[in-house]
Amino acid sequence: MFVQRALITFTVGPLALYLIYLGGWFYFLPLTAVILLGVHEYAHMIQKIGWQMPARLLLPIILLFLIEGQWPQYNLLAPVMVGSLLAVMAYALWLYERRLSKTVPADWLAMMGAVVLLGWLSSHFFRIRGLADMAWQWTMLAMVTTWMSDSAAYVVGKFLTNKVFGRHHLAPRLSPNKTVEGYIGGIAFGVSIGVILASWLSLPLWPALVMGLLITIIGPLGDLAVSLLKREAGVKDSGVLFPGHGGALDRIDSLMWSVTMAYYLVLFVNR
Repeated sequence: MFVQRALITFTVGPLALYLIYLGGWFYFLPLTAVILLGVHEYAHMIQKIGWQMPARLLLPIILLFLIEGQWPQYNLLAPVMVGSLLAVMAYALWLYERRLSKTVPADWLAMMGAVVLLGWLSSHFFRIRGLADMAWQWTMLAMVTTWMSDSAAYVVGKFLTNKVFGRHHLAPRLSPNKTVEGYIGGIAFGVSIGVILASWLSLPLWPALVMGLLITIIGPLGDLAVSLLKREAGVKDSGVLFPGHGGALDRIDSLMWSVTMAYYLVLFVNR
């Protein structure tokens, strides 16, 4: 497992960084494909829980959010959000009226969750890359900080916990392998790498420090939230996109929150 994770990290990682640097369609198309695959995985898990979740309805809705995030200058977020929420509400009402589901309230809320998480949150992958100043640098900083924090938490939790620090479970019901020691190691290493990278990219250091703290402290909650869905669905990973890394949703669960927090922090700094 560790070798597979390392191979994927050192092959896909540099390619992802290069696509972030290029931007445009080189960034939009592959990332959109990963997010839409994550939508499919989300729908599959919700269906395994026993609720109605039509991927054919969600996919075009999420795609609209991603397109709006790529071209925010047209100011279409409000109509896209309102139209999406109306669409899933209408679908839920239709399910109930036709007696096609016995879990309509849960179906409705799960679809609204997909709109917010995979639609609105994921659109910030493109909003942050479309910033007027230092766009690729801020995008790269947010993603690298997340990746380094996650990797450090894995290494500390797997290889150093028992031997050096002992072992204290962080969230045993949600993710039995996560430890408090790994979480702290992820914060320390992620913030340190983030500040070093910010210096190298000529980004201001205090916002990079704040960004690193936000991402490493809060970002793992996104991973635990998807773990909750996986536990209820009875699956180990959301999918099999990357060997040793799980599915597409497993790869973006923390990143969705990281890029969103980073985007609004940068707006605050540049106001």
